[in-house]
Amino acid sequence: MLARFKPTWMIERFSDIDPDQLKQMGIHVVFSDLDNTLIAWNNPDGTPELREWMRKLADAQIQLIVVSNNSHDRIGRAVEKIGLPFVSRALKPLPVGINRTLKKMQLAPSEVVMVGDQIMTDILAANGAGIRSILVKPLLPSDKWITKPNRMMEKQVMRLLQGQDSQMQWQKELK
Repeated sequence: MLARFKPTWMIERFSDIDPDQLKQMGIHVVFSDLDNTLIAWNNPDGTPELREWMRKLADAQIQLIVVSNNSHDRIGRAVEKIGLPFVSRALKPLPVGINRTLKKMQLAPSEVVMVGDQIMTDILAANGAGIRSILVKPLLPSDKWITKPNRMMEKQVMRLLQGQDSQMQWQKELK
């Protein structure tokens, strides 16, 4: 049962994910959560770090798509300045939004990875869709009020997962 919550990799920050490594693994598209993964939930303007990572992905011919539970308007406002395509109302932890996007883009699960900061939504949805996942640390130590219960459950799940697998540690690169 715990396997549903286990990320493929645990990388400290999205910007530590090397697009060349992704390319070598056959990944052509990165699905990513938005809030506290790519941008701080309380600052939707993006950062030079995000823009640089987006450039590196583009250079490696890897597309970045935001897959979020937020509304179309909320995500649209947040990504307008950085020009990212997105999927709203993804219904994570269900794999609905991921599966819908895989089908629409005619992608095989092996061509995609999901990046997110929450085990209880992002990683669970990725595993449900049969795609690889990268858990990143949240950009900020604080969350929107709606996320706080997930964080409490997540601590317990992480403790159990790490108790079963000593290799589940934060890394600076994909291994």
